[in-house]
Amino acid sequence: MVQKESTAPRSFLGNIFISPSEPRLRAGWRFLLQAAMQIGLTIALSVAGFGLLIVLGRLPVDLTGLNSMPGLAAGEVVELITVLASVLIARRFLDRRSFVSLGFRLGPRLWGDIGAGIGITFAMMGLIFVAEWALGWLTLTGFAWGSEPAGSLTLNLLIWLIVFVVVGWNEELMSRGYHLQTIASGMGLFWGLMISSAIFGVLHLANPNATWRSAAGILFAGLLLGYAYVRTGQLWLSIGLHIGWNFFEGVVFGFPVSGLPTYQLIKTTIAGPIEWTGGAFGPEAGLIVLPAIFAAVGLVYLYTAARAAHDLPH
Repeated sequence: MVQKESTAPRSFLGNIFISPSEPRLRAGWRFLLQAAMQIGLTIALSVAGFGLLIVLGRLPVDLTGLNSMPGLAAGEVVELITVLASVLIARRFLDRRSFVSLGFRLGPRLWGDIGAGIGITFAMMGLIFVAEWALGWLTLTGFAWGSEPAGSLTLNLLIWLIVFVVVGWNEELMSRGYHLQTIASGMGLFWGLMISSAIFGVLHLANPNATWRSAAGILFAGLLLGYAYVRTGQLWLSIGLHIGWNFFEGVVFGFPVSGLPTYQLIKTTIAGPIEWTGGAFGPEAGLIVLPAIFAAVGLVYLYTAARAAHDLPH
């Protein structure tokens, strides 16, 4: 005798909280709980950090220093802990999926994807630099190697590269890793890309000199990074793009990085129209970033064109 599958109606709370297709929380609740864990961990670590400074007698602290390199580095270490811990917990107990399945499969493409992302953003930021220079919006004022010992220059490059590697890991794990994929599991890939990129833009409104234009520019950057994930099914290319974007934009070509000053190999002044150059926020807040992003999308497509179908997300 064949036993019929149960068709008992789900409870009211079950419909609200539980996914209709599998025994786990709906995507929206998983997203909110991971965000709450991350915020709670951030507050706890921040309070602990300030408490330690009080014990050591290091307060008051100049809060403007939080936008300096040491302040940025400290913030990224805190974010590294909070993002990684909250995503690991959410992935294990809420999503019931492995951490690796977010897009961290180890394999022969790993370093190639990271390197390709870095190379694509070198071309992208170089295009912006050359365009602004040709239009007379950018003036070269000096070079770090002309006024700084080689040892100091190398150390600064290494420190900032490490900082931006951590930034790339943190933000891609959160935005293209947990945010995009969790939203997509409930609403589909299109909305996963759009909503996660919009959140990515809104989160950067806390940066110095941020405006609605900068948030829109960061949204388009998020779509580029999301496209890299869609084309590969892994996060390594997105991480490479993110690392290269920040490093070449600020350290190599001398632009502000999302409103933040960095060490500069090439020192410049920008005097073009703010709606095009982005002004003190950097190219993400200007219209000039759009053709550069479109060019980068084309390069991502060309790089991934021969990728086997089984490498792509299903």
